[in-house]
Amino acid sequence: MGRLDDKVAIVTGAARGTGAETAKLFVEEGARVCLADLLDERGGAHAESLGKDAFFQHLDVRSEPDWAALVRAVHARFGPVDVLVNNAAVLDVRPIAELDPARVRDLLDVNLVGPMIGTRAVLPDMEERGAGAIVNLGSIDAMEGMGWVAPYAASKWGLRGFTKSAALELGQKGIRVNMVCPAGGSPELHEGFRENLVKRIEAGEKLAVKGLDHAVMGGRHAQPRDIANVILFLASDDAAFCNGGEYLVDGGHTAGHIWFATE
Repeated sequence: MGRLDDKVAIVTGAARGTGAETAKLFVEEGARVCLADLLDERGGAHAESLGKDAFFQHLDVRSEPDWAALVRAVHARFGPVDVLVNNAAVLDVRPIAELDPARVRDLLDVNLVGPMIGTRAVLPDMEERGAGAIVNLGSIDAMEGMGWVAPYAASKWGLRGFTKSAALELGQKGIRVNMVCPAGGSPELHEGFRENLVKRIEAGEKLAVKGLDHAVMGGRHAQPRDIANVILFLASDDAAFCNGGEYLVDGGHTAGHIWFATE
């Protein structure tokens, strides 16, 4: 038996990275999954590779009509929604002095407003049955600050607040809302970060690039499967009494600082 047998799930940002891995793991564990993304070709191909228990639906998380169409499609294919994974996100890398208000608003719409609209869209299904699980994808930047990604960090701090508020409001209806906070995850999300830094270094800026060498788990980023495993736990009945929490998948990155280490 799978940990998500007979569950119907929506995973946003499911065409690649953590979202794609989460959808794959959910199907392996018995769920029927709607993969939602803006990347139609890539998302459709991934859904097809997962077989009859998965399908792809175009979704711009900023769009209320898109969310309504998505829920209708899930009802027609699989039935009411049991699990929502709000994974879709964008990352903009630049110092505060170069912030573009239009880009900031767009980032907040995707990373913060999108999960709010999505949560509202699936509420009728979950309220009717008195059960449901919503997992929001945060970041270690929701637990601490990080230079050059201030709007992204602010969006994840905001999502953390929404997660806790929703958990309090919806928990009494049997709906659990939790947050996963990884260090790393989807390589594509961080491509812009690396490209921006490389361009600035090549242009002569003196930048010190610091990695995760002080993390306690081998100095690496979390991989999509690392994160998907925790999402699976929170979506499953194994987490029946977990509500309003933040679950770090960071190898100890936020645990503190290492001053001395053995060779």
